[in-house]
Amino acid sequence: MADTSAKRLLDSDKTGEPAPDVKRGKTDNENGREGGNESVQENVLSGFKTSSVLSDSAREKNIFIHGKVADQDAVVILEKTPIREDSLAELFSGSTLKLEMKNDIYSTYRLQAPPHLNEIKTTVVCPATEKHIKKYQRKESFLVEETEEDYKNITLPHIVKQSFSVQWVYNILEKKAEAERIVYEDPDPDVGFVLLPDFKWDQKQVDDLYLIAIAHQRDIKSLRDLTSEHVPLLQNIFQKGKEAILQRYNLPASKLRVYLHYQPSYYHLHVHFTKLGYDAPGCGVERAHLIADVIQNLQSNPQYYKTRTLYFPLRADDGLLSKFKEAGRL
Repeated sequence: MADTSAKRLLDSDKTGEPAPDVKRGKTDNENGREGGNESVQENVLSGFKTSSVLSDSAREKNIFIHGKVADQDAVVILEKTPIREDSLAELFSGSTLKLEMKNDIYSTYRLQAPPHLNEIKTTVVCPATEKHIKKYQRKESFLVEETEEDYKNITLPHIVKQSFSVQWVYNILEKKAEAERIVYEDPDPDVGFVLLPDFKWDQKQVDDLYLIAIAHQRDIKSLRDLTSEHVPLLQNIFQKGKEAILQRYNLPASKLRVYLHYQPSYYHLHVHFTKLGYDAPGCGVERAHLIADVIQNLQSNPQYYKTRTLYFPLRADDGLLSKFKEAGRL
């Protein structure tokens, strides 16, 4: 799984001011995510009991924790928010410095920033299922080779049986959740979509811009379902998504990376829009397919993604990997 949400992990929240805005995550058969209300919320983590650290990254400044909230399993994701250029003057003037080391022209300090500039973005998934817990555990990955036959005989049956509910996606499309977060919508049932921020983006700077376009069509699970008849949908998402981002964030198309994941983290067609240069999770060549390439491939061969052998990474604990091993394909 990776992407949130949406599936942009699974849940989506913004950080409130001056304290972190922590909300209860919905289950998959509810919204799956919460909207971006900026008001300060009750601290649902005051009684959080840690069971284990699922994974962490010193480079990305985040940590994924499994524990319990009021006797319910929960996953808590803590992530340091980016340093914004417009806050530098206040950061320098309003912080305290403690010298750690000085050697000639070099010195290092511990900087204690003002509380509102020292936030931790917090995502809560509660109640969390075993699938959620496994999703965030650090595991070794393997590159899988999937032929047309593999998809029909291994992947598709697994998807039908094991995939998360996408009711939270339908809630967004029907304006039952996160309506206030929608940046742009084309309501056309055939080529329309909604565009909204991915949970990974705090929307405070465009350097790590990350939005998701979710198609109104509900019968397209992934890249494998696309044919030439879907080219107008993809072209519409590509063009109008770029236009909406230019108008809203003043970011031209030449600075955008627009792509689809395979395998996706949830099985409803969605397209990722990220700023070029931002190392977004899942943007590597083993998983990301540029939408421009997808469109051209379908124009050249209407059945391109139904027949092509595709490659994608799977983690060691992924049930689909086990299915490929059982079939002798790995």
